[in-house]
Parts: sequence; structure tokens; C-alpha cells
Amino acid sequence: MREIVVLGSTGSIGVQALEIIAANPDKFRVIAMSAGRKNPGLLMQQAKKFNVPIVGSMAPTPVVDGIKVIEGDNSSIEIAAIPCDIVLNGITGSIGLGPTLSALSVGNKVALANKESLVAGGDLVMKYGRDKLIPVDSEHSAIYQALLAGKISDVKKLILTASGGPFRDRDDLTNVTVADALTHPTWTMGEVVTINSATLLNKGLEIIEAHYLFDLPYSAIDAVIHPQSVVHSFVEFVDGSTIAQASPPNMKGPIAYALAYPERINKACNPIDWSKPNTWQFLPIDSKKYPAIDLARKCGELGGGLPAVFNAANEVAVAAFLAGQIKFTAIIESVEKVVDSFTGNTPTTIRDISDVSAVEQGARMKAQELIKELAK
Repeated sequence: MREIVVLGSTGSIGVQALEIIAANPDKFRVIAMSAGRKNPGLLMQQAKKFNVPIVGSMAPTPVVDGIKVIEGDNSSIEIAAIPCDIVLNGITGSIGLGPTLSALSVGNKVALANKESLVAGGDLVMKYGRDKLIPVDSEHSAIYQALLAGKISDVKKLILTASGGPFRDRDDLTNVTVADALTHPTWTMGEVVTINSATLLNKGLEIIEAHYLFDLPYSAIDAVIHPQSVVHSFVEFVDGSTIAQASPPNMKGPIAYALAYPERINKACNPIDWSKPNTWQFLPIDSKKYPAIDLARKCGELGGGLPAVFNAANEVAVAAFLAGQIKFTAIIESVEKVVDSFTGNTPTTIRDISDVSAVEQGARMKAQELIKELAK
């Protein structure tokens, strides 16, 4: 029986993880969970269903007999430090870094779905070692699995796949609406992740993640558009062989793999139907249409605080777009201007989480200034 702590239990990753756990009561037991401000009622429903003795909530939460509630902004950090077999970090945003570090500091393994932990604080996370992390993002899970075919020293290149989002066949993005950008052709995700997929900024974040997870230089990490979202990523080896991991676009596969590793969960997700014709396309990414990937690579290569600047500026810009304050095309334009203003002006070494917070705060303030100008 594997004891699990679920962070972000009311979000997309958390809900799907709990469905997997419910379907495998002989393999998993949830001993604690946490959630943000949006749905404390659902959090307590989940806690009752899974008989969880302790929960963390950023919002005032209904009292339920037999369940201890830790409230406040640091509640997930406290919950993550509860000794267990694995902590699933399904939190969205840079607020997920603190819980990741908290879990690792007490020796817990982390099933990591929080991109920002590595983007904003990769150097801090890596101090605890890569062997403590199991990736949940479908792309990094695919690479993790494909690497079982060979040694990391024999890897020539990692190739992440991108769906291309809702605008892969649309050239003019000038008048994109929020509804347009939230209509993803293959995945059902939260708003922020869906917008990041539409700009392909998510792929930039994932390139930075891959650099930390697999200890390869940015020059050995690439991305291609794969509209069907069935092949989740490739590993190309020095002998010319390429190993791919394929499954229908469903997050339950990588979530189950991370929770149960090194075992596999029977029927975690539906397999590909090989009785039907399958056509898979792979297309190069147009860097002029999607400049976020080159920008992410630049931030990663320069290092220091720039990846955190990149991520924080994007969080502000995406929120502004969702609120109707800026155009879709202004998201990456704003991020690039913020990155340019901080290039050469951030710490070259990130010492602790307070350094990350300071860099992010500065980036958010600059992004908000730019957005006010654009909104006039």
C-alpha cells in the first residue's frame, strides 16, 4: 500500500489522480491533501470520500468532524512535508515551488506536475537530486519511459511534441478572443495551461523542465508540432534510433505511471485502437508565429533568475488576457519586453526561495506596468 499526499486536489491533475486512486484501493491510500482558494467545499468532499485525516486550504474551509484543517497561504508547504511514499504536486503556478522544496527537504519523493518548480527554482530543486522526482507532464513522462531503452550518455536529442494548440492552422492571430484561445483541439486543461498551449509558451517551459530533469544541454532539446497528441515525446540516440512513447491524449496514463513507478497500473487509460486507421503528423514549429520557445531557450541558457522572470511575466500577461485587458498577441510581446528589461539584471545564482520570490515580484511589477500602458 503506497501512501500518497495530493497537492492541488481540486484541480485537473488532482481530480484525475484521485480517480486513479479510487479505482485502485489496494495500491494507494491518500493520507493528506491540499487545494487553493477556489473550491474549499470540494476539498472537504474529497477528504471525506477518501477518509483523509488532514487537509490544507488557502481559503476558509468548512469544518468536518475528524478532519484537521491547516489554513493559509503556506498550507500546501506544511502538507507536503508529511512523511509519505510520494507527494503528487498538481498545483498550477510558481506557488508550487515551496511545496516541492518542502516535500524534498524531508525525503519525500515528488510526482511533479508543477512546471514552475523547475522553471523558477530548478537549481534549488536539483540540490535534492533527480532521483527524487518523477515527472507527470505527459512529455516528460514519455521521455522518462523512453530513456529506459538506453543510457543518458547515449542520448543525442530529446524531442518534445506540441499539439500546436487551437491556432496551428490560423495565420492571423490579431483578433483572437478568450473563447478562441480556450478551445483546445485535443486536451482538456485549466485556463492558464490552455492559454500557454495556445501561445506554445508551455513548450518553452517544458524545454526548461527537460533540461533540469534529464541533465541535457538546451542544444539537445527540441520540439515539434504533432496535432494528434498521441506521441508524447521522443528520445533520439546516437546510433540513429528514436524511441517514442504513444498513447491517446489523456493525463491518467502519466499520472498513474508516476504514482506507481516502477510498476504499471492495469487499464490506467485506454490504449490506441489499432483496429482503426491512424495517421500521425509531425511538423516544424514556426518560430515567428510562436516566439515563446526561442525566448524560453534564451532564458534557460542565460540562467540565473531569467527563467523565473519569464514565467512570472507570463502569469501576469495570461491573467490580463483572460480579463480582457490585452490582446492575445500581447501576451508574448509583454513577456519578451520584461525578459529584455531583466537580462543582465537578475542574480546569476539563485540561493534560496526568497531569491526566486524577489525576482518574480520584480518581473510581475514590470509586467503590470507594461500591461497598463497597453490597456490605455
